Amino acid sequence: MVIRCFTGRQFQGKRRVAPLLLGILFVFGLASCGSHSKSSPAQISSGLPAIGVAYVGPATMNLRQDLAAKSAGVMEVKHGDRLDIIETRRRLVRVRTEGGVEGWVDANLLLTSQQMDELQRLAEESKKLPSQGSATVFDQLNLHTEPNRTSPSFAQIREGGGLEVLAHRMTPRIAARPKTLVAAKPAPAPKASRKDAKKAAALLLPPPAAPAPPRDWEQLSRPRAADLPDYVAPASPPPAPLEDWDLVRTKDGKVGWVLARMLYMAIPDDVAQYAEGKRITAYLSIGDVQDGEILKHNWLWTTASNGVTAGEFDGMRVFVWSKSRHRYETAYIERNVTGFYPVQLAEIPGDKEQGFSLLAQDKDGVIYKRIYGFSGYHVRLISKAPVPKPEPPTGATGLLTADASSPARPASWWQKWGTWPSRLFNRP
Repeated sequence: MVIRCFTGRQFQGKRRVAPLLLGILFVFGLASCGSHSKSSPAQISSGLPAIGVAYVGPATMNLRQDLAAKSAGVMEVKHGDRLDIIETRRRLVRVRTEGGVEGWVDANLLLTSQQMDELQRLAEESKKLPSQGSATVFDQLNLHTEPNRTSPSFAQIREGGGLEVLAHRMTPRIAARPKTLVAAKPAPAPKASRKDAKKAAALLLPPPAAPAPPRDWEQLSRPRAADLPDYVAPASPPPAPLEDWDLVRTKDGKVGWVLARMLYMAIPDDVAQYAEGKRITAYLSIGDVQDGEILKHNWLWTTASNGVTAGEFDGMRVFVWSKSRHRYETAYIERNVTGFYPVQLAEIPGDKEQGFSLLAQDKDGVIYKRIYGFSGYHVRLISKAPVPKPEPPTGATGLLTADASSPARPASWWQKWGTWPSRLFNRP
C-alpha cells in the first residue's frame, strides 16, 4: 500500500495544527514516500525447486544479488549454514537459505554434504590425537577445511594466537578447479515425429561386416613421429611444488589445516636458538630441573631440513639444563632419521626413568616404534617394535597426492594418428 505524501499547505485551514504535530506528520510522510510497496526483489523467492544441497565453507560469506562479483550483497551467511542449490552457471551457483533468501555465490566456497560430514568427523577424531607442541602465529592465519590453498577458510586465527599441532601433510600446490556440487543431467533427446521415424526405419539397413585389416597395416602407418631422425621425446611436465600443512587445534576446539611455515613453535628461545636454520616440527618436556629459584625443563625436539618430503622430521635432539653452567646442553642427538608422528611421552614400568617414544624408519624400510629412556644426562634406546605406516585421520578431506592432483596429459595427434588402423578395423 502506497501512502500519499502530505505537505504543510494541506494542513492549513480554519484550524491551525500545532507545530509539533505538523513536524511529526511531515517526517512520517517523507519516510512513507521513500518506502516501497513491495519487498526487495532480492528477497523474493523464485519458486524454483532445489536441485542440490551445500553448506557454507568460510566463516562468513555474502550472497550476491547477481552474477557479477561487484553486485550488491543480499545476506551474510555463516560457516555450516545449509543452503539449497536452485541454479548453476559454470562455477557460480544460485542458492536459497532456510529463510527463503536467494543469492549467487562461488561454488568453490561451498562444501558438499560429504565434506561437511568429514570435517565434523575430523574434529571428533582429532580429540584423541596427542599434541606435538604448542605454536603461535605472528600474523592473521586462515584455518582451512583441507590442506589446500583453494579450500574454504572457516575460521581465522588472530595475531599472537596460540594453537596445538596435531599432524602434518605435504600436498602439491595446485590451481583452483571448479567444484561439482550437482550431478549434470543429460539433455533430453529431441522427439522425432512419427513420419520421420517411419522414414528412418525404412532406410535402416543392417550394417555390413567389418573388413579384415591388411597384413601390413603397421607398415602402412609409418613413419611415426618416433621414427623421424630429429624426433625428441616430449619432456614430462614438472611435478607440482609441495607445501607443508599442519593439522592444528585452536583453544576453542576448532580443528583445521594451516600452512606450516606460518607457525612458530613455542619452545623457549634459549633452546630454539640451536635450530641451525631447520624447522622445529615437534617438542615436549621430558623433565623438570630446579636451579635455585628458577624452574627449567629438559626438552626433546624434532626438526626438519629444507626439502624433506619423507616423514615429519629428519633429526631429533635432547636438551638438558646444566646447573653448573646455567645453560642448555645437548644430551643426545640423532640425524638422518626418517621420522613420523606421534612424538609423545611413554611410561617405563618398574623404572624411574622418564620415557618418550617416536616412529622412525630403519634402513630396511620398516617403520619401528622406538621407546627411549632418559635419566639425568643419559638417553638410551629401550625397545623398538615394527608398526604399520601411520595413516591420516579418516575424516581428513582433500588429502591429495601428486598422481591424483596432476591432470592427465592429452595424447598428441601423432599418437592418435598412429593408432587409427586398429581403431578402424577393430571397432565393435
